[in-house]
Amino acid sequence: MPPGLFRFKAAFLAALSLTLCIWGTAQAQSILFVGNSFTFAAYSPVWKYRAASVTDLNGEGVGGVPALFKLFTDEAGLHFEVSLETSPGKDLQWHIDNKTPLLDRAWDHVILQSYSTLDARSPGDPASLVRTTVVLAKLFHDRNPAVDVRLDSTWSRADLTYLPAGHWYGRPISAMETELRAGYDKAAAASPYVQAVIPVGGAWNRAIETGFAAPNPYEGIAPGKVDLWAFDHYHGSTFGYYIEALTIFGSVTGLDPRSLGPNETAAKELGLSPAQTSAMQQIAFDELAAQSKR
Repeated sequence: MPPGLFRFKAAFLAALSLTLCIWGTAQAQSILFVGNSFTFAAYSPVWKYRAASVTDLNGEGVGGVPALFKLFTDEAGLHFEVSLETSPGKDLQWHIDNKTPLLDRAWDHVILQSYSTLDARSPGDPASLVRTTVVLAKLFHDRNPAVDVRLDSTWSRADLTYLPAGHWYGRPISAMETELRAGYDKAAAASPYVQAVIPVGGAWNRAIETGFAAPNPYEGIAPGKVDLWAFDHYHGSTFGYYIEALTIFGSVTGLDPRSLGPNETAAKELGLSPAQTSAMQQIAFDELAAQSKR
C-alpha cells in the first residue's frame, strides 16, 4: 500500500474510533428518511423487513432501507428513533406539496432522496432537485438549527442504460450515476443546511468496478457475481439496498461499515453469505473513504 494511502486510511479509522466513543454515550437521535421506492426498497425482501422497528409516517408498514439502518445502529450500540415518509415514483416536490405537515417537526437527522432520474420529464436536469432541497433543508433547519441533512445520491438504472429507449443508452453503466451525483452536489451546494451527499450510487459503481456485481443484468449474472438490480433492472435487489443502507450508516454515524462484521444480523436474515456481507461492507467503507478526500 502506498504510504500516503496508508496514512489516510489510518487517520480515517482513528476518526471512526473516536466517533464510536462519542455516539456510545449520546442520547437517542431521531432520523427521518424522505424518499420513494429507492428508499422503501421496492421489489425486494427489504421492503417490509422489520417494519415494526421503525415508524412509517404514512402507515403503510414499510421497513425498507430505514429498517436496515435502524438495525445497524442497534448492533453498533447507538440509539436512533427512525421514521420514514416514502411514496413510489415521487420527487421531493411531491413531498413538499402533499406531506409537509408530517415532515415539519424537529429532527436530528434527515435523509432526502428524490426521483431516480432527478426529473421525470427531463432526465438528468437537477433544477427541481436543487430548488426543493433548499426548501426542505430550510424547513428542517427552522425546526432544529442543529439538524444534520444529507442527500442520498442514487444509482444508475440498467434499463435506461442498456435499452435503446433509455436516456443513457450506449454509455457506460457508471454514466447515469455520475450525472445524478453532479445534480445532488449542486443541490447540496445551494443550501447552507445540507451537510453531505451520501455516495450510494458511487458505492454501486464500485461494486461493479471491483467485480463483486455484474455490470449488465440483461446479459445474465456470471458465476461469483451478484445482481444489484431487481427483476425490472430499475429498482434495487437485496444486495443493492444492503449497500445503500451500509453507505448511509457509515455517512450518518461516521462509523466503519466493516465493524458490523460478516455475520451481521440483517444479512443473515436476508440470506446473504458472510463473504458477500464482508465484501459489501468493504465497498461501502472504500467509497466513503474516497468521498472524504473529495
